[in-house]
Amino acid sequence: MAAKIPVTIVTGFLGSGKTTLIRHLLQNNQGRRIAVVVNEFGELGIDGELLRSCQVCPEEESDANVVELTNGCLCCTVQEEFLPTMLELLKRRDRIDCILIETSGLALPKPLVKAFGWPEIRNGATVDGVVTVVDCEAVSAGTLAKDLAAIALQREADPNLDHETPLQELFEDQLACADLILLSKTDLVSAEAVAQVRSIVESELPRAVKMVECDRGSIDASVLLGFHAAVEDDLAQRPSHHDSEEDHDHDDNIDSAHVIFDRSFDPVLLQQRLQAIVQQQEIYRIKGFVHVPNKPMRLVMQGVGERFEQFYDRPWQPQETRETRLVFIGRSLDRSAIESELVSLP
Repeated sequence: MAAKIPVTIVTGFLGSGKTTLIRHLLQNNQGRRIAVVVNEFGELGIDGELLRSCQVCPEEESDANVVELTNGCLCCTVQEEFLPTMLELLKRRDRIDCILIETSGLALPKPLVKAFGWPEIRNGATVDGVVTVVDCEAVSAGTLAKDLAAIALQREADPNLDHETPLQELFEDQLACADLILLSKTDLVSAEAVAQVRSIVESELPRAVKMVECDRGSIDASVLLGFHAAVEDDLAQRPSHHDSEEDHDHDDNIDSAHVIFDRSFDPVLLQQRLQAIVQQQEIYRIKGFVHVPNKPMRLVMQGVGERFEQFYDRPWQPQETRETRLVFIGRSLDRSAIESELVSLP
């Protein structure tokens, strides 16, 4: 029988840097054939396309190796969505060296890990390790996540949970399941703040776990892969606030809206307008691709709360349409108002 495919679960709050981490790993895969399962909100699949764009493999293999699950928080849809996805990937096990799973910012790691004990998956895959990404800027500021409202509202919408501090408990659950803690956004805070975050994380860990600073997702693949932890057989050592709950379910008050323009935008003016829109509507995250005038490269624009970042990820391909596509994640979004605000830009 072929060896089990090792699976690495990457968890962490919204905007902590999970997609950036996986992009770097794919671009520096050291010859590994890596499949990615990404759990995100939004119909346009921005994260999935970002990950496909940095796969070093033929286009048809790249498409098959990045799977997007968009029907809600993965720990709530394990049986309905995750199981058939894993079964399809296992059919191609001779062409996959490892699998990465990027959870949504809300995900409880343990229900997902438990799925690897199911007979349909157990003989073909094992959880090699769980990596939890911690946003140093947010934790040092005392908020745990950059946009506290985005996560807190979703947690409060869970009818099966009744926690006074849901964000803190989710933070603790993600840490408790980890085999490695990655401290991200260290470039945005002082050395003293990083030391403070280390102390906070250590106080929450139920067992000794290594912490590694990670600047913009840059870390060697050998650090992230190869734990051989068989996490599905080690759950007793990874306590959770939800151990007594058989299931949980989210009331999807959070929605997404997307806009597509067949025109270019000045990135400075666009970011300024997006920051203004964030003040007008309850928007938690913005992500997408921008067509910039006189630029052969595609611009990636991402915003979490009031913080935005931009970078060019690749050249526009000759066969693709140069357009601007943005996804907005928030609550009670007015897509028409968003579109009107952007249309008026010069």
